[in-house]
Amino acid sequence: MHLENRFSSHDKQNRKLTVSIANNQDTIKAAQVLRYKVFVEEMGAQLPNNSSGLDRDLFDDYCDHLIAHDENTGEVVGTYRILPPHQARKVGSYYSDTEFDLTRLQHIRPQLVELGRSCVHPKYRNGATITLLWAGLAKYMAENQYQYMIGCASVSLIDNGHTAINLYQQIAKKSLAPIEWRVFPRMPLPTPQQHHYNHVEVPALIKGYLRAGAMICGEPAWDPTFNTADFLMLLPTKQLSERYAQHFSIRK
Repeated sequence: MHLENRFSSHDKQNRKLTVSIANNQDTIKAAQVLRYKVFVEEMGAQLPNNSSGLDRDLFDDYCDHLIAHDENTGEVVGTYRILPPHQARKVGSYYSDTEFDLTRLQHIRPQLVELGRSCVHPKYRNGATITLLWAGLAKYMAENQYQYMIGCASVSLIDNGHTAINLYQQIAKKSLAPIEWRVFPRMPLPTPQQHHYNHVEVPALIKGYLRAGAMICGEPAWDPTFNTADFLMLLPTKQLSERYAQHFSIRK
């Protein structure tokens, strides 16, 4: 167990939600079922074992699984997969290594935690659930004294990549990582023909990362399995804004 406390809150429907690290295989399996429903059934991801009803890969056994529960029903309603540095060494890489060349992050790997497979049940996609998950992440980082978080934030390619390319142009103007933290996609996102640059709405998850002080580490990678453009986000915990630091009870 890497999170000493269970956090709890109530959402607008007055449902009591708690967040903690999963401590048994049944809870992890429930998170994998939720991931399957969101990524495969809702978003159309083409996983190798699409008929299993679970979203599971080789990284799962090495990760800590942050879980949001509805205390009234016992249902898993949100999750994050967390891969700490010592476990990344055991498995041989981070998941992000499969999509990006992370050579320039080599010097921070001993303090680098990877977040992944973030999803929330459709009925619980509100500020309360997201805030609770982020409170758990922040507590996890503080208790283990890790200094950096990375993770892939995905944008659908249903429009052939126009939104993803526009989004990169917008975010890079203000939130592009310094050159020493740049990464390079192993499968770059193709630029669609006759592309026109327009202002687009920043997805809520990416907007939340940026508000917390995260940066994008370069151009997005193409993930054909999930049909998404993936932006690698890097968040040094010392750069958390004062508002987030106070909210998550982190001392900078």
